[in-house]
Amino acid sequence: MTASAPHQASTSTRPPSRARRDPALLVLEDGTVLRGSAYGARGARRGEVVFTTGMTGYQETLSDPSYAGQIVVQTAPHIGNTGANAEDMESRKVWVRGYAVRDASRITSSWRSEQSLDELLLSSEVVGISDIDTRMLTRHLRDAGSMRGGIFSGDALEATEADLVSLVREQPTMSGSSFVEEVTIAQPVVLEPEGEAVGTVAAVDLGIKGASPRSMLSRGLRVHLLPATSTLEELLAVEPDAVFFSNGPGDPAAADDQVELLRGVLDADLPFFGICFGNQLLGRALGFDTYKLKFGHRGINQPVMDRETGKVEITAHNHGFALDVPLDGEHTAPHDGGRYGRVTVTHVGLNDDVVEGIRCLDRPAYSVQYHPEAAGGPHDASYLFDRLVDLVRERRSGSAAPASSTLPSSQKES
Repeated sequence: MTASAPHQASTSTRPPSRARRDPALLVLEDGTVLRGSAYGARGARRGEVVFTTGMTGYQETLSDPSYAGQIVVQTAPHIGNTGANAEDMESRKVWVRGYAVRDASRITSSWRSEQSLDELLLSSEVVGISDIDTRMLTRHLRDAGSMRGGIFSGDALEATEADLVSLVREQPTMSGSSFVEEVTIAQPVVLEPEGEAVGTVAAVDLGIKGASPRSMLSRGLRVHLLPATSTLEELLAVEPDAVFFSNGPGDPAAADDQVELLRGVLDADLPFFGICFGNQLLGRALGFDTYKLKFGHRGINQPVMDRETGKVEITAHNHGFALDVPLDGEHTAPHDGGRYGRVTVTHVGLNDDVVEGIRCLDRPAYSVQYHPEAAGGPHDASYLFDRLVDLVRERRSGSAAPASSTLPSSQKES
């Protein structure tokens, strides 16, 4: 297949000495078909096909709940080299629906490996495909945009390619889809830091990664992990000093209940920090819109400008939607006649000027679109958790101030 003929079938290239495994197909809604080898479980899986540019951290990607409902394409050519282990899981299970790689490692080369990646995919019932031209597929998704697709192997290949394309086109689009109740925890969980807690955070699980609570616990914060279906009364009952909304999958426009919960948090004047999905929900709670990006940001090497310091951070991303907030100046939040005051854009993606962070100037609330907990990825933005600690301490001392007036000590010194 070539970029100029996207509907022709592709025959991947591989070293002649490598034996071909069971066949598999990756099918896109525009009729594109890629032929490769079955990887992981056999069967049929459908979802939105997206790509991630991370060259490491594939196990953290697989176990990131934000990928629920999606088929993930790895742009790095060699995947599975270090195997898999229980310690590197970022949640209770693998969430991706399908997985596409170019060169699946036949061996694992790490003392930490407990099983091969192929075995992890098989035990997680993830249908994958290898030996395809992921570079071509990535370029096609960049040109045409993320789209519905499916991976088919085993008995699923008894259907014709035309039938498989029809199956792919029958599934819902990501726009309008909600996965929050699928990925959130069923019951509240309390996580205690080592030593005396400096404060309590109510963390609403919209698809949280394990690195987020770890980032708070390491800073002395007690974390009450709450289901996404929690009411405002249930949230306030834990007497939080601050509230955290996590990352998560799906369309933020389909999360009306969580938006209303967040408005209750803002009305209570509780300090708030949101990342990824939490950033989008803060924007919607303030009255701004969200929109779907053409192919999204997914990877661990995305440059973001912190407008407050002028520094460029290399950050980890996983989002297909973004906030529609004017980039320059201060703006009155549109909701309910501006009752939440002024808002400004604090972080901007340098690749495409997408809003990557906002801050309320009259409320103690801020959020970013990327992942400061960065598992896997760089830790340039970890100071954002320090800012949360500062807000907690200010609230407990009775001198809580809008988030616009607080910077962590690490940034004050710089």
